[in-house]
Amino acid sequence: MVVSALNNKSEFDAAIKDNSLVFIDCFATWCGPCRVIAPVVESLSKTYTNTHFYKLDVDEVSDVAQELGIRAMPTFVLFKDGEKSGEVVGASAKAIEAAIQTLGGVSSSKEES
Repeated sequence: MVVSALNNKSEFDAAIKDNSLVFIDCFATWCGPCRVIAPVVESLSKTYTNTHFYKLDVDEVSDVAQELGIRAMPTFVLFKDGEKSGEVVGASAKAIEAAIQTLGGVSSSKEES
């Protein structure tokens, strides 16, 4: 699955409403750790195919970032059935994957391990 950009509030609202499990990478272009973790998020989007992955530039879509209470980057926010259900602050691949699994993210490669 691809990590899609959320460019405005209406796209954000539609994403959390229309999908059962949503992962949002709240980042800034000037944030070094955000750039480092981006390939990990891309990889997770291919592994957890039942999860919809999005990225949100906190400077470009500041109204949504403020609504989500983003204070540090990167912050990863998870929604399940339209409700905020989890948050990971910082570029920790293990914490991100654990949060996805906790909310029901299913690895497409699980049968192979």
